Amino acid sequence: MASTIHYQACPICASESIEKLYVAKDHTVSNESFEVWRCAKCSGGFTQNVPDAASIGPYYAAESYVSHTDSDKGFINNVYHKVRRFSLVTKKKLVNRLANKTSGTLLDIGAGTGAFVHTMQTGGWQVTGLEPDATAAKQALLKYDIQLQSAENIYTLGNQAFDVITMWHVLEHVHDLHGYFKRFGELLLPSGVLIIAVPNYTSTDANFYKETWAALDTPRHLYHFSPTSMELLANTHGFRLVAKKAMWFDAFYVAMLTEQHKGGSLLKAILVGLWSNSTALLNVNTCSSVIYAFKKK
Repeated sequence: MASTIHYQACPICASESIEKLYVAKDHTVSNESFEVWRCAKCSGGFTQNVPDAASIGPYYAAESYVSHTDSDKGFINNVYHKVRRFSLVTKKKLVNRLANKTSGTLLDIGAGTGAFVHTMQTGGWQVTGLEPDATAAKQALLKYDIQLQSAENIYTLGNQAFDVITMWHVLEHVHDLHGYFKRFGELLLPSGVLIIAVPNYTSTDANFYKETWAALDTPRHLYHFSPTSMELLANTHGFRLVAKKAMWFDAFYVAMLTEQHKGGSLLKAILVGLWSNSTALLNVNTCSSVIYAFKKK
């Protein structure tokens, strides 16, 4: 029987000053609706009455869930793949710059179908990839001959083993949020860098679309991070922010998904994406998705 988690306090900062913000529909799998709540203290959000770790699996069972199946069916998935080829090179350059090296040990958590792991391996890095979804891991083996490890292995990997830990749109899916952050501190070398990319539910495009914003992605997204809540969470676990970067393509991709769900237009999605990115040029905290780089204090 499926079990759900009802939060009496914010799962990010533990404040009890929480309130319902939206009711958001799952357009990907179930067509069910889920409540999104907001914390007044840290400004973070979370999905209320979310399936627990043992019950969430069926909500990922969709061919359209591109990060697991690598599907390129449909216009939006096709765009996703074209952009990904460019963004993989950009991510590699970013990692090299933040780590101040072009080779070393890297842990990629939530490796999906292995594209980023493959990019970094061919770029000279020694990479360990963790992935909870068997379908995605099978694709990584077939496409790149990469053997991804179970996500549970995060708890058994050797301490101070990695120069870099990366999570690309993964942290919002992790039930054991604080347990993972504790492990980040243990797994990283003293000079190591933690790179986390997450959607920003306080972005310009998110504020425009509100409960229909596709990157709420309930119930798969357990948390909805704002820049303030993301930095507070990291700080709580002994990390300091060293860089913050905008993910420019996400505003367009999410707007296209949102308009598709609403039966809207591609032109409107492009205009919303342009508007969101224009505000982010002046303030990265308004970008649709943000990359955070942290180091140990």
